[in-house]
Amino acid sequence: MAAITAALIKQVREDTGAGMLDVKKALTEAEGDVARAKEIIRAKGIAAAGKREGRKAQEGTIASKVVEGAEGQTGYAVELNSETDFVAKTPKFVEFADTILGYAVEADADSVDAVLAAKAGDETVKEAIEEAAALFGEHVKVGQFAKISGEHVEIYAHKKSAEMPPSIVAMIATDKAGAAVAHEAALQISAMGAKWLTREDVPADVVESERRVATEKSLAEGKPEKIVPKIVEGRLNAFFKEVVLLEQPFVKDPSKTVGKLFEEVGGKAVAFARVEVGKGEEA
Repeated sequence: MAAITAALIKQVREDTGAGMLDVKKALTEAEGDVARAKEIIRAKGIAAAGKREGRKAQEGTIASKVVEGAEGQTGYAVELNSETDFVAKTPKFVEFADTILGYAVEADADSVDAVLAAKAGDETVKEAIEEAAALFGEHVKVGQFAKISGEHVEIYAHKKSAEMPPSIVAMIATDKAGAAVAHEAALQISAMGAKWLTREDVPADVVESERRVATEKSLAEGKPEKIVPKIVEGRLNAFFKEVVLLEQPFVKDPSKTVGKLFEEVGGKAVAFARVEVGKGEEA
């Protein structure tokens, strides 16, 4: 059994939004297993606060671009963070984000580390960002990075307000036929935040965790054991409809799924990515 330390309790509190006593009870029941403790909290219906106490929100913008290649198109998106939205919305900061994106594209980067190591004139992007911090008077960093490829790549950049730069970028790669509905799919990704393209893409451990939570919830609700498996399958299907892009109800016409949207044009979605300011790792 892992020791239930203050650090462990803090970690689970930040991830779930549950109170200290609830977290401590869950960790005790789970014998110090963090993943299991989170499942217990969810199964007991302890509401998450949705916000991490004492954590400062990250500001910034996302620069994105589609590049033509010999085999199709590649979409790139780079998040550049600042401490305040005052800095994030300045033309110089937005221009700097576009410059960093250019270096990432030139290097054909495939990760944040690759972006930081990319050449920026006579220095690296990492060094250029360190110098920019002094210019802007705030901590500046590369947050998230995304790259997808396909016959066609569509990008939708969402702004929370006219005076602010993009805070959400959704990208989707499709085949040639799928390009006809790619824009609608990108809007869907931006608004509904799917995590996986198909249910087969959902990791087995995630599915198993959802199954355990659904089972425990059903039993806690007093459902007869003989019908629990059927209820669990129903709850799993509801989970897939929430997190799997092709199974989500299409926002503009909930009578059909996003998958059906592609079927209607004889097309296929092959990959997608969604980057939202402030949703990466804190630093």
